Formats: sequence, C-alpha cells, structure tokens
Amino acid sequence: MADVRPFRAVVPAPGLESRTAALPYDVYNRKTARAAVEGKPLSFLNIDRPETGLPKDTDIYAPEVYERGAALFAARLQNGTFVQDAAPSYYLYELTREGKVQTGIVGLSSAADYEAGVVRRHENTRAEKEEDRVRHISALAAQTGPVFLAYRETPELAALKAGAVTGEPVFDFTCEDGVRHRGFRIDDPETVEVMRSALERVPRTYIADGHHRAASAVRLAQRRRAAGEGPEAESQAFLSVLFAQEELSILPYHRVVKGLAGMTPETFLAALQERFQVRHADAPVLPEEKYVFGMYLDGTWYELALKPEAAEALACAAAADPEALVRSLDVSVLQEEVLGPLLKIDDPRTDPRIVYVGGIFGTQELERRADRAQTGAAAFSLRPTQMEELLAVADAGLLMPPKSTWFEPKLRSGLYIHLI
Repeated sequence: MADVRPFRAVVPAPGLESRTAALPYDVYNRKTARAAVEGKPLSFLNIDRPETGLPKDTDIYAPEVYERGAALFAARLQNGTFVQDAAPSYYLYELTREGKVQTGIVGLSSAADYEAGVVRRHENTRAEKEEDRVRHISALAAQTGPVFLAYRETPELAALKAGAVTGEPVFDFTCEDGVRHRGFRIDDPETVEVMRSALERVPRTYIADGHHRAASAVRLAQRRRAAGEGPEAESQAFLSVLFAQEELSILPYHRVVKGLAGMTPETFLAALQERFQVRHADAPVLPEEKYVFGMYLDGTWYELALKPEAAEALACAAAADPEALVRSLDVSVLQEEVLGPLLKIDDPRTDPRIVYVGGIFGTQELERRADRAQTGAAAFSLRPTQMEELLAVADAGLLMPPKSTWFEPKLRSGLYIHLI
C-alpha cells in the first residue's frame, strides 16, 4: 500500500507563484533554457538549470553550476521569495487545459515504496542523468521537481479532493500556454490524517512522468540511508503529485528518421507494402486506431495499417502472455516492423538519426523536420499510448520503449519544494 506523507512545503510568497513557476528542467535543451529565463529573474528555471546564468561554454556538469543553483535558492529563501509552511500538509494542484481538469495530491512518496515496486515505472533511466539530479538535490538540500504519479481513483480520495477545492485557492494563474494552475492547502490535522489513511489504501502508484527525478531521489535516499539516516528522514521520500488515472490524457510521441537507409522513397514504399496496407492520404494523418500509423514521405502523407493477420496475432499474444504486452504497443510495432528492419534504427535510445516529437507540437512540426532534412526523411505519426496500456505494462513489471508517452499539461516546478 502507498506511503504518501504530508510535509512542510517551501512555496512562493503569496502573489509570486506565476513568476516563479517554470516548466520542468528536462523539457529544455541548453539553448532554449537560456532563452526561457531571459527577463525572468524569479523563474525557477534559473535554479533548476543554473548554467543559464554562467558563460555559454560552461560545462553543465561543472561544480560551479550546482554551486550557483544552491546560492540562488538560498538567496530566494533569505529574501522571502520562498517561504516554508508551518505545519505538515497535503496540497492539491489543479491544472486545466482546453477545458479538461485534473487535480493532483501533492505529498511525499516513500523511497522504500519505489524500491519495493509499490511505485511502478515503465521506462528505463540513464545513470548520467540520474547523477546530475543527485548532485542538484544535494547542493540545494531540496527536491525541486515533482514526480508525476498516477493511481486508480478511490471514492474516498475523490470526495476529499472535491471538498478541498471548494475553498479559496492559495494561487490561481494562467500561463502563456493557456493552462490554468490552482493550488489548495490541506493543513487541518484531522483532515490530513484522514487523507493519509485514504492514501494508504491505494495499492500502487505509477510514474507517468519524471522517471529520472524519482530515480535520482531514491539513489540519494540510499546513500543517506547507508550513512545512517532512518526511514522517517526527509531524504527517504520524494516530492510527488498523484493524479487519478481517469483524469489523465496521454498525447502521442511521434518519430522522424533522417535518411532512408539507402532506399529511395519508391523502394521504401514497396517494402512497407509487404507489412502494411498503404493508402495515400490527402491530409495529415493523426491515427486513432491501434496499429494504424501516419507517414509523411517526400512531401506526401500516407496511412499505414498493419495487415489484419499480423494485428490479430499481436492481440492474441498480448491477451495470453503478459510478456507480449510491450510487443503489442503501437510504438513497438513501428520499431519492429519499420524503424528496425527497414530504416536500420537498431537502438532508438542512442541512434542520432531518430528525432522524437511530442504530440503537442502537431503534424506541422513533423513536416517541417522532415522537409529540412538534407538527406531526406520519413516522419511517423502515432496513436497515443492508452493509460490502461501503461498501467498494464507497469503491473506486469515490464518497460516500454523510449518515448512512448507524452503527458500534458506539464507540472510546474517552483510551486512546491521539499527540503531534505
């Protein structure tokens, strides 16, 4: 059962929430991060990506980068930009995008739960990215980016959330992307205890976004535990926001592959017809059916539908064998039927020819990237991975291929911070 604790969050001073809130550090590259902080001295991205305030040629993993982040955070605490709440609390973080509302419970998830599989994951992580965040957390003595968790809703938690959001929000602002953010504090001791008990009856939670943030926090927890810290120490839990999976939407994660592995567009289309029913499309294709893909090639859109006998075989295998769940995902089918055998993308994690494009950017971005590739390119649009597919894979203890899910809206950093 889930151990999700209340805590004394560090939060922006009243009225500063919209100026401090920032998208997660890992949605930016070096160039876009530097541009994003221009003219925004209070943006939390200055602290999450401290190299933005150092010379452009600074090694982003240099000690002075982490030292600058720690100094900025300490200064913001000292001057009152951020303040720590007096009592252990839970918080509700409500996001509204295009009329769809999702309300998350902000608390501390147990590192022991992660290790025991109560907190379930569906992606691998990279050691160098984990170590970067370990050094960042250690320098600041704080966890700054919440891990986005999903859970299956319970009537008790639904009622507690519904009651809390009828009160006055602590903050309420809308960002440039049109997403509205509202926050609520639950600090009444009796209600806090009721919520903790209700969370304890949630059998498991699932990482939707933030695998590296979770893994790095747990890695640091293990080091602190080895040094003698007990299970109730602040380091033994990580900042998280838990959303009912029924409220969440996954956007697709599209692919662009530069070059056709020596084939011409004509020979590539011929090879695809051995595996798919290929149809010329008059408009960009955003698939809604399983095993249907859009492809933009040489200025033209096509619809690719896996041949019925192959689709049926995948569905039957997935129903009979949990190990086949991952092979039955659309992202896996594209890799196994097209990207690997035809375009020679053997390792989609490291091959520089493949570019991933989040579904929020639309088909125009796919066309733009494919058109500007000097060696030619094929762009593929995918049906979104479904929440039940994610949960089923995680429950089976399996991992999805890289870039299988894109969640929107993104949680903002700098609204809730956990001191360790």
